Amino acid sequence: MGIGKNLSKGSEGQRETITNSKSRKDRRQRSRKMSLSPGEKLFETCTEVFANGGPGIVPPPSQIENLRSVLDAITPEDVGLKPDMPYFTVKSVRGRPTITYLHIYECEKFSMGIFCLPASGVIPLHNHPGMTVFSKLLFGTMHIKSYDWAVDMPPHMPTIFNPSGTRTPEVRLAKVKIDADFTAPCNPAILYPADGGNMHCFTAVTACAVLDVLGPPYNDPQGRHCTYYLDYPFSNFSVDGLSISEEESNGYEWLQEKDKPDNVKVVGQMYSGPMIVDS
Repeated sequence: MGIGKNLSKGSEGQRETITNSKSRKDRRQRSRKMSLSPGEKLFETCTEVFANGGPGIVPPPSQIENLRSVLDAITPEDVGLKPDMPYFTVKSVRGRPTITYLHIYECEKFSMGIFCLPASGVIPLHNHPGMTVFSKLLFGTMHIKSYDWAVDMPPHMPTIFNPSGTRTPEVRLAKVKIDADFTAPCNPAILYPADGGNMHCFTAVTACAVLDVLGPPYNDPQGRHCTYYLDYPFSNFSVDGLSISEEESNGYEWLQEKDKPDNVKVVGQMYSGPMIVDS
């Protein structure tokens, strides 16, 4: 009996020591996070959120919300951007203006970068295979149009067809997710591998900047290519067996793969704003 009591007391003491040690560690971690700059906090949050990520793997809702809230708090000043910087000036009257991509960080789990668009700049319609993507409009007004593949149609209705022979890329039905202007400050946009507008197009109504977080990033050797698309109104094609009411058809369009547009000019530069990634 006496030995049993002594062991019990020793176990309780060990548990108390472990609990106190964990509490001190948690307090140190909270204190450290509170001292981080907004950019550093974003990097650390991305590291945690995408730690167990991979193609097609969506982080848990609580982690999605955590990263969303961190992004929501980021300001242009936090990343050293102002609307009057040269990135946002139209340098040519011919064709679409040049877009600058500021590379911040990339690893196999996620990437971070900022797209700087002068007024009327366009990032063409493209996809994000197997990715969860967070986009924060830092300033300006941007038109976003996004789609998801139409997967909710009855099984007997065809949603993929070849419009003009075997040499032409097939056309696939997509559902319009977003088609609207957004002006900063606004909530970060989040898209998922199969939902939320995985394929989208950005058009700068005014000069604007977009902070992008991709998990995982594009990777050609692993099959995560950036694919571009043409979009057509639903009424452009008549497909046997496919019937959608006129009212509902406004929410659907046809997408067809295409080569990267020649008139898209994206210049890459290294990020030079306030520190985000610990060296």
